[in-house]
Amino acid sequence: MSTNLEVGIVGLPNVGKSTLFNAITKAGAEAANYPFCTIEPNVGVVEVPDERLGKLAAIYKPKRILPTAMRFVDIAGLVKGASKGEGLGNKFLAHIRQVDAIAQVVRCFADENVTHVEGGIDPLRDIEIINTELCLADIEGVEKRIERSQKLLKSGDKKVQAEIEVLQRLLKILGDAVPARRAGFSDDEKLLLRDLNLLTLKPVLYVTNVSEDEIADAEANPYVQKVQAFAAEENAEVIAVCAKLEAEIAELDDDEAKAFLADLGLAESGLDKLIRVSFKLLGLMTFLTAGEQEVRAWTIVRGTKAPQAAGKIHSDIERGFIRAEIVSFNDLMKAGSQNAAREQGLVRLEGKEYVMQDGDVTYFRFNV
Repeated sequence: MSTNLEVGIVGLPNVGKSTLFNAITKAGAEAANYPFCTIEPNVGVVEVPDERLGKLAAIYKPKRILPTAMRFVDIAGLVKGASKGEGLGNKFLAHIRQVDAIAQVVRCFADENVTHVEGGIDPLRDIEIINTELCLADIEGVEKRIERSQKLLKSGDKKVQAEIEVLQRLLKILGDAVPARRAGFSDDEKLLLRDLNLLTLKPVLYVTNVSEDEIADAEANPYVQKVQAFAAEENAEVIAVCAKLEAEIAELDDDEAKAFLADLGLAESGLDKLIRVSFKLLGLMTFLTAGEQEVRAWTIVRGTKAPQAAGKIHSDIERGFIRAEIVSFNDLMKAGSQNAAREQGLVRLEGKEYVMQDGDVTYFRFNV
C-alpha cells in the first residue's frame, strides 16, 4: 500500500476519539473512560476503499491488488492549558504538527456512564477549547519568527518587511483565538507561512459523534446542527458517526458490514465517509495502474501533471518520462478490455503537460 495522507484525530478527552480510532484501524488502541489514556500517538494504516480495483482485477487477473492507504493518528485528549503543558499538552501538540489534516471529534451524545472533562455536553465550547489551545501554540512560533525577521530588516530586503506585516496580522488574529485558516490569507501569503507549519492553518474536518439511535438521522440532532453552522463559517466539512457502532462494524466481514449498514439505513460506514471527505479536504484523487503483475491505486493531488504522477511510482519513471498511455476507467469498463479500448480509439497518448484525472488507468512510457 502507498501511504499518502496522514489525518490526526483530536478532541477533548472522552469524546470517542480512541473508540473511533480502534474501529477504523482495528489497531486496538486502549479506550478507557478517563483522560490521558492515550499517551503516545497510536498510528493505524487503513486501505482506502475503491471498487474500481476489483473490477480491474476481473479484467487483468493480477497476482496482487494494492489499494492506496491513509494513516490515522490518534492524538491524546487536549484540555484547557495544553499549550502551556497541561495534561502533557505540548507533547500532543507536537504530534499534531506532523499530520496533513485534523479530524476533530466532537461529542454530540449524552451518556451518564461516560464522563465529560468539562462537565456537560456542549460541542461549540469543546471546539473553542481545542481551537484556543492550537492558536496559543501557534502564537509562540509566530512570535519567534517575527523576532528573527526583525533582525533581518537591516538588510533592507522588501520581502522581509512584507513577511513581518503578514506575521503581525496573523499574530493579532491568533490573539483573538481565531484559527489562521479563517483569516482569508492569499495563496502567496500561505506560501510565506508554510514553513511555520501552523496548527490552525491545517484543514479541519469535524466528526460529530452521535448515539446509535440518532445515526440514521444525525442531522436532526441539535448538537450536530450547531457544529454544522459553525463549520459553515470556515467552509469546513462535518460528518456524523457513531463511534460505538463503528467499533461493531469493524468486527464484521465485508458482506456482514454491508447488511448491518443497510439495516441501519446507512449508505456507507463512518470510516468510508471519513476517508472520502478527507480526500476532498486535501484535494486528493486516485489514478490506477493495471497489468498481470498487479492492479494498484496511487494517490496524487488534483492538478498533478503526468510526469509527477509517474514519479509517485518511481523517480526514474519521472526522470525518463516520454508519454503516458491512458484510458479512463469508465471507458475501459465499457470496452471490456485494454485491447478493445485501443481498437475503439479510447486509449490516448498524453505528454508532459497532461493533467491527470481521477480514475485514469495509466501506463507510463519512459527511457532512462
